[in-house]
Amino acid sequence: MKPIIAIAACFIAVRLSAHPGHEHAIQFEGIQFAALLAPTATKTGGAIQIPVSTVSIATQGDWRIIRANGIPDHVTGQFPNRGNPNTISSQNYNFTIAAKPQPAARPTSAGMTLFGVALNGVVFDPGAAEWWNGDRSWQYEPLSGFINLGLDQNNAHVQPTGAYHYHGLPSALLQKLTGGKQQMTFVGWAADGFPMYGPFAPTDAKLATSPLKTMKSSWRVKPGNRMGGPGGKHDGTFVADYEYVAGRGDLDECNGRMGVTPEFPNGTYYYVLTGEFPFIPRYFKGTPHQSFSRRGPGGGATGQGQPGSGVPPPKKGPPPPKKGPPPGK
Repeated sequence: MKPIIAIAACFIAVRLSAHPGHEHAIQFEGIQFAALLAPTATKTGGAIQIPVSTVSIATQGDWRIIRANGIPDHVTGQFPNRGNPNTISSQNYNFTIAAKPQPAARPTSAGMTLFGVALNGVVFDPGAAEWWNGDRSWQYEPLSGFINLGLDQNNAHVQPTGAYHYHGLPSALLQKLTGGKQQMTFVGWAADGFPMYGPFAPTDAKLATSPLKTMKSSWRVKPGNRMGGPGGKHDGTFVADYEYVAGRGDLDECNGRMGVTPEFPNGTYYYVLTGEFPFIPRYFKGTPHQSFSRRGPGGGATGQGQPGSGVPPPKKGPPPPKKGPPPGK
C-alpha cells in the first residue's frame, strides 16, 4: 500500500524528518502547508493490530483540503474496554478549511461540532453526548471523571462508528512530535482554518525568542451552587460549571491568542490545547466549515454538513477534491 502524498506545486518547502514515518513539509510563512504521514503500524494496548494511519493535507486556492482515515499513528489504550465498548476502525474524513482564515464578528460556540483535526488525521472532539437526565443544558464534561468514558492515556476514546478522537491533550502525539522536548508544537487545524498548538508558547506572544511557558486558560469553575438542574456546587462535573474570566490567564475565551509561531513567523491567531478546562477550545474565533459537522448523535464528520448543526455554511464552496482512492485504501 502506497502512502498518500499531497504536496502543493510550485512552492519551496523544507522536509522535516525528526520522527521516522512521520514527516512534514511546511512552508516557512505558513501560507501553504503539505504533510505526509507514511503508514505506521499501531496497536491497541499492544495486542490488537489496527489499520495504518494515512492523511493528506493540500491547498487548493482559498481552501485547505484534509483527507484522512482517522487512525492514530501512536500507541493507544485497549479498545474495547470497560468504559468504551467500541473498536478503532478506519474513517473516511474529507475536511475543508479556509487557507486564509479571518476572525468572525463574534465567537461561535462549537457545541457538538468537531473542533478540528490533528496532523495525524485524528479529530479533536471536546464535547461528549452525555447529559444529565437528557437535559442539554447540563452536559457532562468528558474529562471530569464523573462518567467512565473509557478514555486512554491520550484523553481519547472511540465512537460507535469506530472513530478514535481526542477529548483533551493528545499525550502520545505530542511526545511523537516533540521527542519529549518543551517546545511550541503545531498539532493540527481547527474547523475555521486557524492552527492549533500544544500547551507551550512564548511568554511574549509577539517575540518568538521569549521564554516558553505553559499557557494558562482564562476559564474557571464558577463559585457557588448551580441554579436548577442537578443542583449542588459547581465542581467541574458539567460544562456549565465553568465560566470565562477575561484576563485571568494567557488566552481568550476561544482558548487562543494572536502571536508568532514557528510556522507563522509573521503572526497569526492560534488556538492552544491546555491541561485545564476547556482542554480543547469550545468556541471558534472564525467561521467553522460545515464539513466538521456531525452526521448525528455520536457520529463523525464525513465532509457533509447537516441541517440544524449550528455551524454556518461557507460563503462560497471549495473546489472539489481531486479524484482518487479514499485514504487507507
